[in-house]
Amino acid sequence: MNSKKAQRIGLYIDVANITRNGGYGMRFDVLRDFACRDNGEPIRLNAYVAYDEERARTDSDYRERTFNFHSTLRDYGYKVIEKTVAWYTDEAGNRFGKANADLDMAVDALLQSENLDKVMMATGDGDFIQVVRALQNRGCRVEAVAFQNVSSNLRREVDLFMSGYLIPNLLPIQDADTKKNWGDVGSRVRGICYTYNRSKNFGFMRYLSKIGPGLWITDTRRADSPYGTAFAHESGFAPGTEINLLPSRDMIFEFDLVQGEKGMQASNIVKIHPSGYSIS
Repeated sequence: MNSKKAQRIGLYIDVANITRNGGYGMRFDVLRDFACRDNGEPIRLNAYVAYDEERARTDSDYRERTFNFHSTLRDYGYKVIEKTVAWYTDEAGNRFGKANADLDMAVDALLQSENLDKVMMATGDGDFIQVVRALQNRGCRVEAVAFQNVSSNLRREVDLFMSGYLIPNLLPIQDADTKKNWGDVGSRVRGICYTYNRSKNFGFMRYLSKIGPGLWITDTRRADSPYGTAFAHESGFAPGTEINLLPSRDMIFEFDLVQGEKGMQASNIVKIHPSGYSIS
């Protein structure tokens, strides 16, 4: 009998921050799966969204798309917290809208953390560093997921940072064979080049082959590792790739998985994301 107690999970998503920083089209059901990957129990699932009431009054398409999006989030079990866009005019007469969810998200996470073991925040905003520290001091494990423009200080402060690009199926891969499952031979995946021998012109790519526990088990020789490894020859990289910068944790690649004589190989390797992390 497995007597392990399920972790109580809180997932807090700054939808606007994620959408404008590389996460447009993200699958919220997959993110939920990732947050609860070790048989966690989702206690709080909060999605903070911007809603332009002024636009909704005159734009029926916007109103309908927004309604459908929010309904889909609720179908996945999320509580949708709408932040109404407030419109302002600057000194030059330019009109701009703001709907900042940072304060709501921070307060909710702190107040609700009493009943949580782990908090996952989907944001790359460095303003959450103090929130992360406060949550950790209350005994919570804190993880973050984001795509681009991620605060380097936030990455260092959380217990785990995972680039959203690396989570299987979280963000669709353009032109990928939909008949192939992520990680299967013939599929296209995303990963990093974790080792590279410049004198012999080859290295190895590592990719998350499935959503599951044990993210710390990076040794793919272990049966319980959720990662896969693929051989990568210099000729498999797209022209212009900065081979001299490899290996790198910051450079994220898309590549095809093909079966070679000695194991999995990576081909058609294209860099999709430079470091892109802010310094604050």
